[in-house]
Amino acid sequence: MFNGFTPRTIDFMWQLRFNNNKAWFEANKEDFRQDFQLPMKALAQEVFERITSEYGEHGFIHKVSRIYKDARRVRDGEPYRCNLWFSIERPSEEWTSTPMFWFDLTPESWSYGLGYYQAKPMTMAKFRARIDRDPEKFEKFIAPLEKQEEFTLDGDEYKRKKEAPTAKTALWYNKKSFSLIHQQQNGKELFSPELADRLVSGYQSLMPFYDYFITLDADPEG
Repeated sequence: MFNGFTPRTIDFMWQLRFNNNKAWFEANKEDFRQDFQLPMKALAQEVFERITSEYGEHGFIHKVSRIYKDARRVRDGEPYRCNLWFSIERPSEEWTSTPMFWFDLTPESWSYGLGYYQAKPMTMAKFRARIDRDPEKFEKFIAPLEKQEEFTLDGDEYKRKKEAPTAKTALWYNKKSFSLIHQQQNGKELFSPELADRLVSGYQSLMPFYDYFITLDADPEG
């Protein structure tokens, strides 16, 4: 059961940022396990179980990131990540191009939402084709986002703008990849069991968007 992170979680992340080496980490490995890894796994498990109890037909799995960087990417001499995250997604060999729910904790802030690490160009081409066929339908689909303040649309845009069919679809139409994200500074909510409630509620509100995104790759016309 998730009981909240603690100030020790934040302290560990900051200390790791300034002591990112094997000797320090090995000397503080138990602090990592107790103060960072175990509460992250508890949060991931609780949120996953609550989501799958309602959306079991989606076939979700969940993953918690490792603290160790991929050895092929250790170019700055820092072998450890200063953040951890978990994801809820369908099993896929190409996880970077598959929509997923996530939660990420860094020394400064936490974020959660739904989106792609990097959508395939073909996925985005199908997305635009779907908008082109019925822009009014897509406008109605995204209308609930205008009535909430939890999530904002994020993602890199094409340098050369594409001509969207309507003004309301333009922001989506010109994304290379996208996510619906909430981000805030670390504070009291992070230390409360109620954080799990917020994530579950947020993921539930985003489920229609997940259902929309996940169909793009399988649809030959978008």
